[in-house]
Amino acid sequence: MKPSLRAMVTTAVLAVAVVLNPAPAQAASLTMLGADVSSLQRSLDLGAKYYQNGTAADPYDILKSAGANYMRLRVWNNPASGYNNKAKVLQQAKAIKAKGLKLLVDFHYSDTWADPGKQYPPAAWASHSLTQLQTDVYNYTYDVCNSLKAQGTTPDSVQIGNEINVGMLWPRGQVVNSDFAPLASLLKQGYNATKACNSSTQVMIHTADADSMSNARWFYDGIKNAGVTWDVTALSYYCMWHGTLANLYNVIADVKSRYGKPVVIAETAYQFTTADADSTANSIPGTVLCDGQPASWTGQATQFAYVQNTARNAGAIGVFYWEPTWYAVKGNGWDPANINGTGDGWDNMATFDWTGNVNPNLRWTA
Repeated sequence: MKPSLRAMVTTAVLAVAVVLNPAPAQAASLTMLGADVSSLQRSLDLGAKYYQNGTAADPYDILKSAGANYMRLRVWNNPASGYNNKAKVLQQAKAIKAKGLKLLVDFHYSDTWADPGKQYPPAAWASHSLTQLQTDVYNYTYDVCNSLKAQGTTPDSVQIGNEINVGMLWPRGQVVNSDFAPLASLLKQGYNATKACNSSTQVMIHTADADSMSNARWFYDGIKNAGVTWDVTALSYYCMWHGTLANLYNVIADVKSRYGKPVVIAETAYQFTTADADSTANSIPGTVLCDGQPASWTGQATQFAYVQNTARNAGAIGVFYWEPTWYAVKGNGWDPANINGTGDGWDNMATFDWTGNVNPNLRWTA
């Protein structure tokens, strides 16, 4: 980042903090400076190139030089694409650990995307009872973790589920009428399997509840009262969907105080352009903007700084940028069942442009 731009961003971030957060919680440094790079191996296999200041470089080195120290990988059980499965996670974990970076493994417990609106079980588990699913979750979690451990890439953290606002492995693990017992039985197995693999691996429980203190309390109170143990509370925050920075601050501060656990923003991102690079529409149009920030390199960097600043002031310990390396590479589409024939709805949200050049202004800051 150029010194002049750094000064402008820093001044703007401090101004936002003063206006939105007049009484900061117990601020701490951000120690988990993360990037979700789940699509990166496919891009590299397809010949994608990444550039910093016009010079080709290893994308992990580029992210690390921008301040990132933690990489996140989703794992799907048996995706049709053959990517983001156990074998590919093992492969990518080697590259990540070789760079001296830490590793967060994001268990979706699905063959495809799991998020607040869909939590489909893997096809192999589709007919299983809740009791069988408990065994499935334990065995699968332990197997992936232990396989990573065996090759010298033990995960530093894992997520038991991805954005599980109303449960996972639907319908067995879905929360219905505020009955958290079925979900809790699955989360406990994921926790136990992780600790059996490696006792120091942190277990995160991840929701997209950064938008609502009442929703966050409903969920985390629910699992806590059902006897679930976890180490880190993880939230997704996309300003276009999850509200203001002031609200984000309040939710982080509340869940940190209420549950006595570190808090991490496991996903965030912002657009750098209003344009679209391929035939698949952008997931978030460039016209949907936040905090007066334009869809530009400067706007993207400033908004990411705002999120980090808000998280830090509210007492969080980490922020992860979601899929910064997923620029429009033909053949690396969003649909694992049609990965060659679909495009990338995230091409305007990556931190690399459509020719692989990195945003020179965006930084992860402790």
